[in-house]
Amino acid sequence: QVQLVESGGGLVQPGGSLRLSCAASGRIFNINVMGWYRQAPGKQRELVAVIRSGASTNYADSVKGRFTISRDTGKNTVHLEMNSLKPEDTAVYYCNANINTTPWAMYDYWGQGTQVTVSS
Repeated sequence: QVQLVESGGGLVQPGGSLRLSCAASGRIFNINVMGWYRQAPGKQRELVAVIRSGASTNYADSVKGRFTISRDTGKNTVHLEMNSLKPEDTAVYYCNANINTTPWAMYDYWGQGTQVTVSS
């Protein structure tokens, strides 16, 4: 099986920065996509950013220019650098990965979530 372990959440003041990391481990043949989603209280989970195996990225409009997603392929790790944080960025952030465990078996995996709170 595959596990995703997140780290880096916490409390930060508006305008501040945080860096989230997510490490994938286990039976991994190939990682196709890694990304971050978030869910605020009373709202649906939404895409924040994704990065594909070819290094192409997509961002939610609300975070463009403020957040940067990157991937350390050798360590099966994805990072989310969050700058100029706003109170509306407050949410539980979840790591997601689309992984081939064998050449013919592909699954989606989720991390346990990490809380990000932006407040003065």
